[in-house]
Order: sequence, then structure tokens, then C-alpha cells
Amino acid sequence: MPEIGKKPPPLKGATGDGHELSLASLKGQWVVVYFYPKDSTPGCTTEAKDFRDLYPSFRDRHAQVIGVSRDSQKSHAGFAATQGLPFPLVSDADENWCRAFDVIHEKVLYGKRHMGIVRSTFLIDPDGKLVREWRGVKVPGHAQTVLDAIPAR
Repeated sequence: MPEIGKKPPPLKGATGDGHELSLASLKGQWVVVYFYPKDSTPGCTTEAKDFRDLYPSFRDRHAQVIGVSRDSQKSHAGFAATQGLPFPLVSDADENWCRAFDVIHEKVLYGKRHMGIVRSTFLIDPDGKLVREWRGVKVPGHAQTVLDAIPAR
């Protein structure tokens, strides 16, 4: 797991639009990596729309937003198209990103235990170092909180 002040591992992943995205390619700008449990579910849709609606403000601060879940590229493509998402969604079916950021934990849903993504967000500075993390995120107001953590240009 990356520590505050340290660089995350050199992760790469396929996006819903069929491209490969690497964290290293985003050096020189702020990077918001948000992990969410599942495409097209109510909380995840609300979170994605919140980041979408604030995306111009993130870009004004020279920041790139990346969503990550274990869903397939096809699922991501449909979710992004349906919701008009202007930022990439990384398909992490092999859980490399999730393990690197330590976001897979035991969860309980309807009394059943399972391993799932704990909604979390990480902010990486233009030098490629982790500067903030939010774990166990509650969706309302979260995207604005992340935006507020990035210095205005």
C-alpha cells in the first residue's frame, strides 16, 4: 500500500474505451484515483456523476480523475456512455490496482460476508506522490471534498 509522501507502484490498466492507462503517464498533473464497488449501482452511479459534474473544475486545477473497479472493460464502456463520464474507468479484474491501494476487504451485505472494494479515493500530486487518501467514503459531497484538496491554479 502506498504511504503518504511515497509514490504508488507503476500501475497500468485497460480502460473502458479500450486504451491502456498508466499512472506514470499522468506525471506532471494531479491525479484522483477513486475506487468504487460496481458499475451502474445507485451509490456508484451517484459518485461517478458527482465527479462528472465537477470534472471541468478538476481540469481547471490540472487534475485527472480515474475511476477503478473490478468490472469488465465492456461494463465500464456502457456505464461511461450511459452516464456521460468524461474520465477513464480502469478495469481491474485482476485486482492489481485494488491490492496496491489495499481497498479489498471483507464486507457484509444482507448478512453475507464477501470480499469487496471499500469505496476509497487517493490524491496523487504532480510529482507522482500520494498526498491524501479517503477510505470508507460516503458519497454525498465527497467529489467536492476531493476537489477542494487540490490547490487552485
